[in-house]
Amino acid sequence: MELPLWADILLVLVAIWIVVAIVLVIVGRAVLARELALILPNLIRLFGGLLRDPRVPLRAKIVLGIASLWFASPIDLIPDFIPIAGQLDDAVVAALALRFLLRTTDEAVVREHWHGDPATLERVLRIASWGARRTPRALP
Repeated sequence: MELPLWADILLVLVAIWIVVAIVLVIVGRAVLARELALILPNLIRLFGGLLRDPRVPLRAKIVLGIASLWFASPIDLIPDFIPIAGQLDDAVVAALALRFLLRTTDEAVVREHWHGDPATLERVLRIASWGARRTPRALP
């Protein structure tokens, strides 16, 4: 029995993902390997939880829904079989969706729905808010 093309592609992507994680462990970057292995599943869980949360505004849910469809789509700007760069477009879409979400929703709501390593969330939020204009705090 021959597997469909999409199943072959999925198997190759999973194999490349595993190889990259193993190489990172071998070169002494075990924490980075763990983050790489879990980032997409954690983002999918985060987006799913935020989509169900009534505190998230509808327009942010629409952006999260579009980003979720982007993750699920087999069509990418950079093919996923290219190590590290292949996930770059997914990372950019996730960062843009989170950036929009953080402008419309309290950061505590995002933290509440994160199920991964808190340090990884900190990195993700820092990337998502990079270059964003912050409202100046009132001086006491």
